[in-house]
Amino acid sequence: MQQDSARRSNRERTEATRAALMAAARALFIEKSYAETATPEIVAAAGVTRGALYHHFADKQALFSAVVEQEAAEVAAEIEHATPESESARQALLDGGEAFLSAMATPGRSRLLLLDGPAMLGRAAMDAIDARHSARTLREGLEAAMREGGMKAAPLDAMTALLSAAFDRAALSIESGAAQVDFMETLGALIDGLFPPSKQRVGRQSTGQP
Repeated sequence: MQQDSARRSNRERTEATRAALMAAARALFIEKSYAETATPEIVAAAGVTRGALYHHFADKQALFSAVVEQEAAEVAAEIEHATPESESARQALLDGGEAFLSAMATPGRSRLLLLDGPAMLGRAAMDAIDARHSARTLREGLEAAMREGGMKAAPLDAMTALLSAAFDRAALSIESGAAQVDFMETLGALIDGLFPPSKQRVGRQSTGQP
C-alpha cells in the first residue's frame, strides 16, 4: 500500500512539474515569441530547476512542440464536444466549424498553431499534429457526409486540406478583429455548396444564427 502511494505521489509530482513547465512556456511564447524566450526564463516562471526541464523535454523546441500539441488537442476536444453523434453530418460540419473558430479565439492560440508553430517546427510537423487533431475531426466529418450520400464525392484528403486552410485563414482574420459571424456565414455557405441544392440551407440560418 505504501509503495502504491509513493508511486502515485511521484507520478503526481512528475505530472505537476511537466504541467508547470508547459504553462510557463505557453505564457512566455505568447508574450515574447518562441525565438525571444530563453529556457532560464521558463524554469524561473515554472518554479523548477533547469535539470527538471531537461528531464521532461530534450530541448526548448521539444517543449514548444508539446505546448503546440496540447493546444491542438484542446481545439479538437471542443469540436468533438460541439458535434454529438446524433447530429446530421452536414450540421456537424457547421457546428464543428463554429466550435473551431471559437476555440481558436483563445488568446495566443492562433499564434501558436498558425504562425509560430509552422515557422518553428516546420510545415510537415505541423501538418502531422493537425492530422491528429483538428484536421482529423474535419476529415471524419467530411467522410461521414459523403457516406450519408448527401455530400458530393471528392478526394477526401484534398477537400480536408482546402477547408482546413479556409478555417485557419478565418481564425487569423478574426484574431485581427474581423467578425466571427461574418466568416462563419461565409464558411457555412461554402460547406453548403458541397451538398446538392435540396440539402442546402445557405446563410445565417445554416449556422444557427437568427
